[in-house]
Amino acid sequence: MSQHLNINTMIQTVLHQAASRDKSDHGWLKSFHTFSFGTQYNPQRINFGALRVLNDDWVSGGQGFGEHPHDNMEIISIPLEGALQHEDSMGNMAVIESGEIQVMSAGTGIYHKEFNRDKGQPVQFLQIWLFPNQRNVTPRYQQLRYDGLMKLNQFTQILSPDQNDDGVWIYQDAWFNIGKFEQGTSSDYPLKNKGNGLYVFILSGSAQVAGQTLQERDGFGVWNTDSVHIDITTDAQILLMEVPMKF
Repeated sequence: MSQHLNINTMIQTVLHQAASRDKSDHGWLKSFHTFSFGTQYNPQRINFGALRVLNDDWVSGGQGFGEHPHDNMEIISIPLEGALQHEDSMGNMAVIESGEIQVMSAGTGIYHKEFNRDKGQPVQFLQIWLFPNQRNVTPRYQQLRYDGLMKLNQFTQILSPDQNDDGVWIYQDAWFNIGKFEQGTSSDYPLKNKGNGLYVFILSGSAQVAGQTLQERDGFGVWNTDSVHIDITTDAQILLMEVPMKF
């Protein structure tokens, strides 16, 4: 982990390069952990504000996670390739595909299981956990397709705290955006809330974010700023996660 403080602007940043992530290999599951997860503990890599878990998971054909519990956590799944079969104790049974986002507000407690419904190819997805701003809420489930809303060289909002806003909603003052960009384009992301930070995750390609060069699967957190500038250095797909730094 590297951290940089700009005395003039007070912007603070933290870099988590792809190769620095912890890795778990269970044969059927290969998982890269940006933050401490399970038995892999790093006191300097616990969270970025309310962002607690960012796992980059690959699940073999026909395999998956057996039934297990969660509580008082906002759990987001974003398939990047393939499809996940989801079942939970609320009675939800659904398939989550690439181009969709799923959220569970675990609240007072929920059991669920997920598995790769295709026996012939792996499924690749992001598993993201955020600390909620309300505890012990009634558990809820939501799923949304967003890829049809995307426009080239623009970010598309896929998550917010507002039920009436674009994307799914969660119990936290957080906003997620995703976008595909061509080399040579640029974008500015204005943060919604003072005191929030922005965590940038490069899904593919490369970019410069606030002057920092990032490659595929690098993560970069920026805070103490009102806006973040992004220059696309090769064709890229990028996920932005704006989260409270104090919660």
